[in-house]
Amino acid sequence: MSLTTTTAPTVTTPRYATTSSARSLRRTTVVAGLFAAAVTTGVAAAVHAAGVSFEVDSEMIPLAGFAQMTFVGAVIGGVVLAVLNRRPGSARLRFLQAAVALTALSCVPSVAWPDDAATRLALVALHVLAAVIVVPALVRHAHD
Repeated sequence: MSLTTTTAPTVTTPRYATTSSARSLRRTTVVAGLFAAAVTTGVAAAVHAAGVSFEVDSEMIPLAGFAQMTFVGAVIGGVVLAVLNRRPGSARLRFLQAAVALTALSCVPSVAWPDDAATRLALVALHVLAAVIVVPALVRHAHD
């Protein structure tokens, strides 16, 4: 008597497969980035109207630049969180640490380059404002 065994085929999901969690993080990154870009651009316009020059090397930072850089910062945050979510350990804590460090680093040119203190202060405040909007939205997607 011959015994044959059969095993069910195993289905493996490739690492690059999109999960609903990854899609949700991407969606949140885009929405938070667009919202933060709109808010920071609006605040920058109001601050400029109040008299802050936003000049660096005698050239004004264009208002569209605030939106673009804010959105890029949000995307960088989303990518950092996606990478941290793939590694073991507390993604939430590591993401918050990275977000604080990257926000601080992003403020260095804002402090070093502008000619006047009002522009420096406004640029740093806009960096912090963008982080206050984006980081809490993204951290909800951190896997612990």
